[in-house]
Amino acid sequence: MSDLFAAEAAERAAQARPLADRLRPKTLAEVSGQPQLTGPDGVLMRMISAGSLGSMIFWGPPGTGKTTVARLLSGETGLAFEQISAIFSGVADLKKVFEAARMRRMGGRQTLLFVDEIHRFNRAQQDSFLPVMEDGTIVLVGATTENPSFELNAALLSRARVLTFKPHDADSLAELLARAEKAEGRSLPLDEAARASLIRMADGDGRAALTLAEEVWRAGRPGETFDAQALQDVVQRRAPVYDKSQDGHYNLISALHKSVRGSDPDAALYYLCRMFDAGEDPLYLGRRMVRMAVEDIGLADPQALVICSAAKDAYDYLGSPEGELALAEACVYLATAPKSNGVYTAYKAAMRAAKEHGSLPPPKHILNAPTKLMKGEGYGDGYRYDHDEPDAFSGQDYFPEKLGRQTFYDPPERGFERELRKRLDWWSKLRSERNKV
Repeated sequence: MSDLFAAEAAERAAQARPLADRLRPKTLAEVSGQPQLTGPDGVLMRMISAGSLGSMIFWGPPGTGKTTVARLLSGETGLAFEQISAIFSGVADLKKVFEAARMRRMGGRQTLLFVDEIHRFNRAQQDSFLPVMEDGTIVLVGATTENPSFELNAALLSRARVLTFKPHDADSLAELLARAEKAEGRSLPLDEAARASLIRMADGDGRAALTLAEEVWRAGRPGETFDAQALQDVVQRRAPVYDKSQDGHYNLISALHKSVRGSDPDAALYYLCRMFDAGEDPLYLGRRMVRMAVEDIGLADPQALVICSAAKDAYDYLGSPEGELALAEACVYLATAPKSNGVYTAYKAAMRAAKEHGSLPPPKHILNAPTKLMKGEGYGDGYRYDHDEPDAFSGQDYFPEKLGRQTFYDPPERGFERELRKRLDWWSKLRSERNKV
């Protein structure tokens, strides 16, 4: 009888585990969504076939199988599996793990050490892995959601191969849901549109898809089928994956900026709304659009800067949600404006010349001479007042004598800069004529 109770208790405990945990793959071949790694010709399968497993960094978003794959690797290679989290572990914990791994190695067995959130370790802690990686005490598998190039030591990266885990696509998530339905012995009470909506809500995260499926089963009543709107009401919508200080933030602002530069108002609006939806500070987006106005449009349309500054002020005045429309208007204006980086390029060239040539004095003829001493030194000699010259243009040289005349600003034949091009060409012609010896 006690055995029966024990079996029932074990079954209840198993059923209490989250669905995502119960459906963990048992072999690498069962892992979905990462064919480039675990498929027949995947990188990891080739390593296992070759009988050689080196240290690796698994980089990818949450819910893509990094922890599961690490566990399965140890099983399929016969390595002892140790797991720690950089959030909860310190130097003392690492020393214990390394010592245990050394003892195993003396007994002829190597250790696969899986370090979750490895980017949370500081630089000194990351350095502590180097000796045990080099002497073969451990095979390190570190998991991170952050860009390893920015978060991990160069010395650590040089000893480990970075493998990228991709977000699950719609087909992969649909496959996970089908497996869940088979394991549960029941279908999800969703119509076709709601099922597609749940897949979108999962946002490439397999664990999230299964968690949402559990919520749907808990909420469903006998005979009930949810449409897309009912699904959103039931699960209260999953927030998009977005960290304002990390890659999600920089990737989306880059996408917005490049869509504006590429004159695609629809893509620009999409990325603007993605960032609004993820909780980005609208004033930050307003400031970024001011930057786009001066960098990518410039004097091709001088109104772009005015409109972006006004939109930022409008948001500051109206607040949310009304103020977002002003920023959307500015975004569309920027994307549809003529483009020029003429001023941006000229500014960088002029700054480079200023740094390279040091403290060259301006020519004396454009210096003021408020004292007799300065007049005696030739300050102001030969200066021609442009307003008294024909066409209000003297054509004098204003650059330092040792530098000579430079050309930094070269406006393209686009937008308002067509007019500026005509003016510069006209002045260049007059300058050449009036400076002939």
